[in-house]
Amino acid sequence: MHSRDISFKRHRFPPRIVSHAVWLYLRFNLSLREVEEMLLERGIDVSYETVAAASCVRSGVRTWRSGGGRQARPGDIWYLDEVVVKCAGEKFWLWRAVDQHGTVLEEILQKRRDKRAAKRVLVALMKRYGFAPKRIITDKLRSYGAAKAEVAPGLDHWSHKGLNNRAEKSHLPFRKRERTMQGHRSPGTLQRFVSMHSATRNCFSVPSRRRAAQTIRYHRLEAFDAWKIAACVA
Repeated sequence: MHSRDISFKRHRFPPRIVSHAVWLYLRFNLSLREVEEMLLERGIDVSYETVAAASCVRSGVRTWRSGGGRQARPGDIWYLDEVVVKCAGEKFWLWRAVDQHGTVLEEILQKRRDKRAAKRVLVALMKRYGFAPKRIITDKLRSYGAAKAEVAPGLDHWSHKGLNNRAEKSHLPFRKRERTMQGHRSPGTLQRFVSMHSATRNCFSVPSRRRAAQTIRYHRLEAFDAWKIAACVA
């Protein structure tokens, strides 16, 4: 993976400590104050505000979304769904796409739940990965069918709520994280966070086909190497 350089200027702590703090926050369901406490137990006296301000490493993690990290070519069956979120007192829709392996492919926060919003998701997905899937599976929201008719008329589309469980379950980690965060300050901040959260989860989650103990260990070691490269501390 190639990552742009991250500047650690004006940071009181070494890059490895900064990247470790951000990794704890993104990887686990921890609040900023809990990260502060865990670092203090290791003799690192840092405030939760400092952890929140460690944007330099978060910028590096965003490079995973453009094909970095350990992301391989996604599967050819895409599950799409949308979930309502509250941000700064307003209602938004978080549109998410996952493949048949459970890997999060894209997340876009939008104000509306209509054809235009669904079209933006489909276009972003195909532009990012460079191909159209064999099939998309959605719930019965008609906006998906209308958007597909304009973007890729020949694309196989299954519309059934019962078949879309994979996409609906992909919201659960975010919902758990959302409760810990106790709300979102702005749409831009929320969009950046969900992208980084899913990129980290994609990297560290062990696929179902890699369940042997030794294989899981190798998988996690590879994930740590990818994280260090993204955070420019390798």
